[in-house]
Amino acid sequence: MALSPLAGKPAPQNLLIDPAALERAYFEIKPDARNPAQRVAFGTSGHRGSPFDGSFNAAHIFAITQAICEYRKRQNYAGPLFMGKDTHAVSAPAERTALQVLAAHGVETIIQRDDGFAPTPVISRAILAWNREHPNALADGIVITPSHNPPRDGGFKYNPPEGGPADSATTQWIQDRANEILRGGNAAVKRVAYASARRAPTTHVQDYVPGYVNDLANVIDFEPIRASGIQIGVDPLGGAALGYWQPIAAQYGLNLTVTNPRVDATFSFMTVDHDGKIRMDCSSPYAMAGLVGLKSDFDIAWGNDPDADRHGIVTRSHGLLNPNHYLAVAIEYLLTHRPQWRATAGVGKTLVSSSMIDRVVGALQRKLVEVPVGFKYLAPGLFDSSFCFGGEESAGASFLRRDGTVWTTDKDGLLLGLLAAEITAVTGRDPGERYQSLTARFGAPYYTRQDAPANAAQKAKLAKLAPEDVTATELAGEKILAKLTRAPGDNEPIGGLKVTTANGWFAARPSGTEDIYKIYAESFTSAQHLQALVAQAQDIVTRALDGA
Repeated sequence: MALSPLAGKPAPQNLLIDPAALERAYFEIKPDARNPAQRVAFGTSGHRGSPFDGSFNAAHIFAITQAICEYRKRQNYAGPLFMGKDTHAVSAPAERTALQVLAAHGVETIIQRDDGFAPTPVISRAILAWNREHPNALADGIVITPSHNPPRDGGFKYNPPEGGPADSATTQWIQDRANEILRGGNAAVKRVAYASARRAPTTHVQDYVPGYVNDLANVIDFEPIRASGIQIGVDPLGGAALGYWQPIAAQYGLNLTVTNPRVDATFSFMTVDHDGKIRMDCSSPYAMAGLVGLKSDFDIAWGNDPDADRHGIVTRSHGLLNPNHYLAVAIEYLLTHRPQWRATAGVGKTLVSSSMIDRVVGALQRKLVEVPVGFKYLAPGLFDSSFCFGGEESAGASFLRRDGTVWTTDKDGLLLGLLAAEITAVTGRDPGERYQSLTARFGAPYYTRQDAPANAAQKAKLAKLAPEDVTATELAGEKILAKLTRAPGDNEPIGGLKVTTANGWFAARPSGTEDIYKIYAESFTSAQHLQALVAQAQDIVTRALDGA
């Protein structure tokens, strides 16, 4: 896709949404359950869509919440449901909708006081903290967010008692039941008026901030950060993390500046992403151009997306770090600075993350576990502490407490930002400089992610390929060592294909929302070798689809 001339520039007025019109569409547009594009569809991060498209409307949220209430009753979850939301324009209306159903079912529901926001990792930690103390009355949660998606979108995801993203079986049940309810005109939805829901004895407001902030000391070593006095810059990108940074700075004595304190449902303060859209993607140099421009003002800086489950690390030395680069740095540091972690605990990564991680983990003689794309595949290992770290290429990760027990089982962008400050303070070098040391030791990888056209039938074939469908024996001049359609770490289907050689690999996966498939590729040889990998990857996939 060609780079938009607006990329990296302040958003012009004509790109801004009308929040009032979006909210009207949320309530007024009735989705057509016969139209696949307007049904409930849980991807790797819940149901997402836009009210303008009839894909995220009150009818969807009524149906999904009813399905969740039925599901948790089937599972005998007797504890509270922790609900959080981000700053997207339709997140607050969706919270009100969900609360009507939860109150009607008598579900003890906890929301942030003052109609405030709560990041994804905060809800994950709250679920786990409750369940540690109340194993016979398990809690679960809902987070209302489309993550870094454009301002016109909404999102709704369910976290079971394990605290992280629900597994495929759970989301499939909720999705199917919600669509059944939609087809019935939502007649099965039990609900009360919103005013009654807010007054219900089962609806509770609390401040999520102190519990999360106080507990951070059990995960991050704050003393060297405080003692060093390093200058820290944070841009919440108008998201739910905004209300956490000043309490964190005050409690732990950090020299921290919030560079952008605005919350605005139009996200008018953003710089435009690569494709000409406003997108709060903290891993994009275009969306992060504002903070990158301030890199010389700080020893370390970072941004988060609206629900704060992702991180974008900005260093003086190298600007915005590629997410794969920072994952490798974070893992190398943690494995050498967390003496209480069990040596048998593995490092979990998605199979499209950089092989630099493989080399770092191997050199430290630790176990690497490669799973399909989606943090739900990393959550179980974090939950039982068999993983000390879980990360994915799209700038999401979490890791254990300093004592080796679970912190969150969902991605925590606040945590990964604070870790960057700890790394800088303890080692005297920022993560960009530390990554250079890794490349000097292990070689410099060349990584890309590209899109290629594919129709619905081709995408379905790609998701179901078998290794024997790939007849090639070489890739970019090297012998093919493995053809994978299941992740080696857990034997789960990857929904696509990965092919590896001694010095490179590619993976191909169908998009869940567009008529494309995604190609991820990496070379430890050269940029030219990477280009050859991508070109041959497209040829291999095309031949496999033709023959499948």
